[in-house]
Amino acid sequence: MTYKILAIDTATENCSVALLVGDTIHTRSELAPRDHTKKVLPMVDELLKEAGLTLSELDALAFARGPGSFTGVRICIGIAQGLGFGADLPMIGISTLKAMAQGAYRMHGATRVASAIDARMNEVYWGRFEQLENGDWQDVDQEQVIPPSLLVENVLADEELWTQAGTGWEAYSHTMSELAINTTASDVKFPEAQDIAFLAKFELEQGNTVPAEEASPVYLRDTVAWKKLPGRE
Repeated sequence: MTYKILAIDTATENCSVALLVGDTIHTRSELAPRDHTKKVLPMVDELLKEAGLTLSELDALAFARGPGSFTGVRICIGIAQGLGFGADLPMIGISTLKAMAQGAYRMHGATRVASAIDARMNEVYWGRFEQLENGDWQDVDQEQVIPPSLLVENVLADEELWTQAGTGWEAYSHTMSELAINTTASDVKFPEAQDIAFLAKFELEQGNTVPAEEASPVYLRDTVAWKKLPGRE
C-alpha cells in the first residue's frame, strides 16, 4: 500500500520534517536549537507544496514522542496536535532513540544500534535496538534515563558489535568508553524526521494510531508529566 505520512521532529537540537509518499521521501532538516517554532511550519508547507498534497490527503501524522529536550518535545507535540486536529489525522508517536537506530541503518547499514542522548544532569537517555527481518526494530534494552556510571554497571557484555548513535557518547565519552560492549562510532547525532516517517509505516500497518487529543510524549523522567503541557494543567 502507498502510504502518505508527514513526520515532525523537534525533540533535540535538530529540527526536521519529512513527507513520505510511497517510496519517495521529501525532507527538510536544520540544526536550529532555539528556532524550532519558526522553522517547522514553513518546512511543512514547503514539503506539501513539493509533493502537491494537502494535509487532508495524508494517511497519518507521525511525531517524535521523545525522549529529548523537554521544550523540544513539547513543541513537537503541540505542533503535531494542531496539524492533526485541523486535518483529522491519526497520530503516531515514534521514539527518538529508535529513530536514530533507523538513521544508523540508513547511513551505515547498522543492524544493532546503541542510542544515547545527552539528558543533561549527568544522565543519558539510553536504548539498544536490533533490526528485524521486516526492517522494523526490537528493543534490546528498555528505554531509560540513567547516569553513564550506572549504565556501565548494568550493561552486560556480549559478542555483538553495536553502532553508536546520539550525543550521549560524546558528552560522556570517558565513562561510556567503559561499557562492556563492543561499539563503533557513527555520525548519527540526532533523530531525523525521515526515519520517523519510515518507522511510522510499521505502526500504521498494525493500526497503532491515536487521535490527536491522545498524542502524548515520553520524557522518561517521572518529574515531568502531561499536566505541565500548555492546556493540560
